[in-house]
Amino acid sequence: MKKKVLSVLLATAMVASMAACGNQGSTQPSASDQPSGSNAPTESNAPVEEDYVLENLHIVVDGTVTANSENGQDAFIEQWEAAVSERLGHPIKLTIDQLDHSDYAGTVSRYLTTGTPGDGQYPDALIMSASMFREYAPTGLLWNMADAYENAEFQNRLTLKSVNENMKTSSGELYGFAPTYGNGCVTYVKQSWLNAVGKSIDDIKTFDDYYALLKEFHDGDPDGDGTNGKTYGVIAAGFGKLDEAPFINYMPEFWQGAYPDFYQKDGVWVDGFQEQATIDALDRLAKAYADGLIDPDTEDAGTKQAREKFFSNDQSTSEGVFTYWAGTWLRTLTNNMQKQEVDDDLGDDRLVQLPPIKEIKDTWGGYINREAPVWVITDDGDGSNAREQAIFDALLDTMLDGDTVQTLWTYGAEDVHWSTKAESFVTNPDDPDKKKEYNYEEGKFHLKQSPNDPNSVWSKNHLDSVLVIAPLTNGFVSDDPLITKGNQFFTENCVDAPAAASCETLTEVKSDLAKDKQTWMNNAVTGQMTGAEAVAAYVEKYGDTSAAILAELNAQ
Repeated sequence: MKKKVLSVLLATAMVASMAACGNQGSTQPSASDQPSGSNAPTESNAPVEEDYVLENLHIVVDGTVTANSENGQDAFIEQWEAAVSERLGHPIKLTIDQLDHSDYAGTVSRYLTTGTPGDGQYPDALIMSASMFREYAPTGLLWNMADAYENAEFQNRLTLKSVNENMKTSSGELYGFAPTYGNGCVTYVKQSWLNAVGKSIDDIKTFDDYYALLKEFHDGDPDGDGTNGKTYGVIAAGFGKLDEAPFINYMPEFWQGAYPDFYQKDGVWVDGFQEQATIDALDRLAKAYADGLIDPDTEDAGTKQAREKFFSNDQSTSEGVFTYWAGTWLRTLTNNMQKQEVDDDLGDDRLVQLPPIKEIKDTWGGYINREAPVWVITDDGDGSNAREQAIFDALLDTMLDGDTVQTLWTYGAEDVHWSTKAESFVTNPDDPDKKKEYNYEEGKFHLKQSPNDPNSVWSKNHLDSVLVIAPLTNGFVSDDPLITKGNQFFTENCVDAPAAASCETLTEVKSDLAKDKQTWMNNAVTGQMTGAEAVAAYVEKYGDTSAAILAELNAQ
């Protein structure tokens, strides 16, 4: 096997594997999406050796697989192995390597650049964010699964075909597979804090309304402990995530129409970090930070720290606003507030979702629906597709089988995370205010108590049944009203993220570019420089590089 290193992200592999810069489109379903059968396969793959038998499958995942080692992952693996082994006609052993989200990209890089297939750490398949995928696709590290995808069993049940069609290169290669479309973030507001300041969510229409609300949350006493000025308006996992598309989703009200990265405007690629809209966004953030409206922990907070502080049982230094993922997370955040005994009198009405403010609607049109995370299969470089095709058949083709295996990926293990057996259970049985009884008849699909927390009900495993590109055919649908409410709200208020830019020069400098932009952004927000000075520093260091990137992007 040839040795593969990430430096291959440079010229040769980029030209050979993804000749078209920025060719990919949006992942949101288009109006023309209809279920369709297989298309003629491309000729990009070598012939498959039919006698290859896959005995072991090693996958690397992040926190999007919620059936982790503490939450019934052993049962998931056991049932997956049984179902897939029966389908393939031979035993197969699944190993899941679940990495910490905070350094997922770094650990994956170490695995792929220092390991060798078969060494116990090198993954057969793994999850990548859209931005990670754009970096790795042209390296030769990933397998072109175009043929496998076109001939997959699930093709005749696809309802959102554009999601993966838009990830193909101009010459038809497909290096990743998205089983769902992307989802995005919405702004959550604590109902009790709104009540405390005499506001309704319907009062918040514009940025000025939003800013005034944050100020009341900071200056007043929304937590009711008798002390003004200890609480904050909003917290986020960073003022902006300039190393991860769509960059602005955690503080959308401040960024409004700004997009601090390369994106297409009226069909032409532009550098959004140099635009006046970015300067204005940085100045808005800086004013709110100086006024004490943004929790200072935001500068260094990861997603876990931000959300745990938001629903902490110590509300005296908490925040009233938190922008985070839509759909299932409305239930998850509500459940965590319940566990922390926050706003128990409001039950499932603890949080309210803020419709996009006028400035967001006038620029982007709504909250940003990100490009979908993808599954990729590593290419062992032996010139044969036998191993890789076997991995696709075992992992990805079964993931959307519409029945047993898709249910495992959607909800988890039967009789551990969900069941159809007659059952009754009670959450919080010792607390009259929180106690809730559940009763299900035989044959009724339902979610069970979480394996590691009998006082909460399980929500999902990896796939979101609402976002999936080929729906379940067995009728197993969660009837959780909060999840339904969250998904419906996002669907009605979202627009597609700009397609991620990808070209040779950008790939070479992307990491340094993101790191420096993050530093300048933080310095601007915390008052060490102005927004204009931050952008000027960027132009001074990267102006020529930016021009070269734009020339490459616009030449395609």
